[in-house]
Amino acid sequence: MPQLYSLSEPMKLLCLIDTASDGKLCVQGSALQVLEQIQQPVVVVAVVGLYRTGKSYLMNRLAGKQTGFALGSTIESKTKGIWMWCVPHPTKAETTLVLLDTEGLGDVDKGDSKHDTRIFSLAVLLSSTLVLNSRGTIDNRAIEELQYVTELTEYIKIKSPDEAVDDAEFVKFFPSFIWAVRDFTLQLNIDGKDTTEDEYLEFALKLKLGNSSQVNNYNLPRECIRKYFPSRKCFTFPFPTNPDNVSYLETLDPAEISKRFLEVTGRFCQFIFDQSQVKNLKDGHTVTGRVLGHLVKTYVDTIASGAVPCLENAVISMALIENEAAFQEGLEVYQSGMEKLKKSFPLELNEITSEHQCFSLMATQTFMKRSFRDSDGKYLTSLEVSGSGQITTIDGFKPLYGLLTFKLLIRTFK
Repeated sequence: MPQLYSLSEPMKLLCLIDTASDGKLCVQGSALQVLEQIQQPVVVVAVVGLYRTGKSYLMNRLAGKQTGFALGSTIESKTKGIWMWCVPHPTKAETTLVLLDTEGLGDVDKGDSKHDTRIFSLAVLLSSTLVLNSRGTIDNRAIEELQYVTELTEYIKIKSPDEAVDDAEFVKFFPSFIWAVRDFTLQLNIDGKDTTEDEYLEFALKLKLGNSSQVNNYNLPRECIRKYFPSRKCFTFPFPTNPDNVSYLETLDPAEISKRFLEVTGRFCQFIFDQSQVKNLKDGHTVTGRVLGHLVKTYVDTIASGAVPCLENAVISMALIENEAAFQEGLEVYQSGMEKLKKSFPLELNEITSEHQCFSLMATQTFMKRSFRDSDGKYLTSLEVSGSGQITTIDGFKPLYGLLTFKLLIRTFK
């Protein structure tokens, strides 16, 4: 049994997904080892957005730290791939908050136009809450820069082989959506009336009437956001400090930061803590850190192979891994118990049978804790057969003592 990862230990910022020398995405083993040891449910928050827009600052605030995720003071993108930080959830007991900071979109140095869409798609696939970070206003340019949203159905498949899938099916898998608008200077006012941040977002996503190509191009990204992310929230952040100090935000004394900015940041963090849900699969199965690691590995390996991640295939692959591991854990519990029982020989047969039944129950319970989608009972049946098979050599005999019983039980464990 792997040693559980203790979230009371110093937190470690780890690269979860990196880019190999050949340009393909790859998963970092050290991060998977951390996830493997987290058996608690996870709330997964991923932040995406153009590079150099202050994504990492928000992630540091969610982690309750001043520093951690890389912040840069130059035009160079600091975060590469996807980085992970696991912390105890501040408001949900026995739950881990997994923060994912993604590589900035639109970095001119990348050269691969599909790379950004892959990163964006992975953030959607892995998170329970997706935070889009942008600067300025939610204008047409900001929305047009979200071409990644319009390409999601090309980079994510629900079923395999491909079947006609309604857009509503994607919603069942997709995370809730938060748009964080940084350096916002406008008044929240529409048609002369004060409005809320959420109303501002809905106004920006309003569709135009008509069927011209110009109208269709205008509506397409808005339609995708509205369809794929029905659960939406908006936060508008003012300038945090003097423009000359923005690049050094992580080292500033709170007194040097705008009170309004700190207030919005506090509301933003509290909303995520209170409203972000535990990551679940389509059938309602709760995702633990270990399960999240399986999903990461499956999705990234699929993308690296040139294929499109398929949610159904990922779940099937994960079920195979989890059920085989659950079978082995259950079998180890039974075998360990029966091995200890041999030290108590000689025993009456009814005592042996009773202990066999006790250890079989413990094995089944161990299996059930980890098993996943063993709907046909294949793995559970295999476990029961394996346990019963180890006692059949003595079933049906009258009470036996001494050397004969010992020899029969020795045969059991060969």
